[in-house]
Amino acid sequence: MRPPGPGQGPAGQPPAGQPPAGPERSSDPGTAASPAPPSGADEAGGRGPAAAVEVSHLSKSFGGRAAVEDVSFSVAPGEVFGFLGPNGAGKTTTVRILGTLIAPTSGSATVAGIPLSPANGAEIRQRISIMPEAPGLYLRLTVTENLRFFARLYGLPRREVRIGEALAAVGLSDRADDLCGSLSKGLRQRAALARTLLNDPAVMFLDEPTSGLDPVAAHEVHGLIGALRDRGVTVFLTTHRLDEAERLCDRVAIMNTSLRTIGRPDELRQMLFSRSLAVTTAAPLASPDQVFTGLPAVQGWRPADPAGGGGTADYVLAVSDPARAAPGVTRALVGAGADVLSITESRHTLEDVYLELIEDQESRSR
Repeated sequence: MRPPGPGQGPAGQPPAGQPPAGPERSSDPGTAASPAPPSGADEAGGRGPAAAVEVSHLSKSFGGRAAVEDVSFSVAPGEVFGFLGPNGAGKTTTVRILGTLIAPTSGSATVAGIPLSPANGAEIRQRISIMPEAPGLYLRLTVTENLRFFARLYGLPRREVRIGEALAAVGLSDRADDLCGSLSKGLRQRAALARTLLNDPAVMFLDEPTSGLDPVAAHEVHGLIGALRDRGVTVFLTTHRLDEAERLCDRVAIMNTSLRTIGRPDELRQMLFSRSLAVTTAAPLASPDQVFTGLPAVQGWRPADPAGGGGTADYVLAVSDPARAAPGVTRALVGAGADVLSITESRHTLEDVYLELIEDQESRSR
């Protein structure tokens, strides 16, 4: 068996303050959930690689209160998977279950191809790594000394070779002899990533890896996560930065005790929001209904700001195909004598999706 990885303590126990990270898909009716990728049938009908993480009807209660309720999902090997949700949504609890720190109340899971059970806990911990929000480095030791300490603690073979490879992977070879206390927060995050790479994990849990970093340092961490994907590492990313999740993640799951939805960001936008054009004119149209009604691919319209008045005017047109609708809208506006300032396709962000789902659940629960 492979030795325990960084992020886990002796005898397979994770050090205090290093929670794992969490997952996806819900059987809750009325959510915009899309199916997770299959564990894998190829074109000939054969089986492909097993899922890196697979969860079925997972639930966890504390004192009668449900922290995680009937969650199911599958994460493909080599996928960067984002796990999002408000505070108290069950993200950390789900991750702690997958990291073998706590047992589920009901349901089952497989992590790195190994069924989740008390008997398999040590073996699972050998196949995963965890990087918490706080790097947890010894500041009075050098970068190499930190890595050497953890490599020896976990009994890794070929320690010096592994340390050199990990430092090279995160671009810290030239800072190997610097004290960790002298490093910027961004460089400490990179050192923590190097530590998680020591055991060559199949699944890596990253908890808020860019928290508190400036844009340059955050960009560097994003590049490292992309490099992990290229190496075939499955990255389970917990983050509150929705722009970060949209940029990095192949798929995202939005959690609020139960799983609200899962899918690619573009899928979720299309499922939750109709496609539309945003039209701005230099002055309000005298008869907008006459201008917009009956145009090809235009399904309806509304003023973008009903309370507005004077100056420029904004309209939102619901369309079936923006590329087909835009030319006809432009001709109709010019024909009506309007001074057109802009016609653009409305772009909903992952933040829009997140707020729509969370606010909808809160309104239904009241």
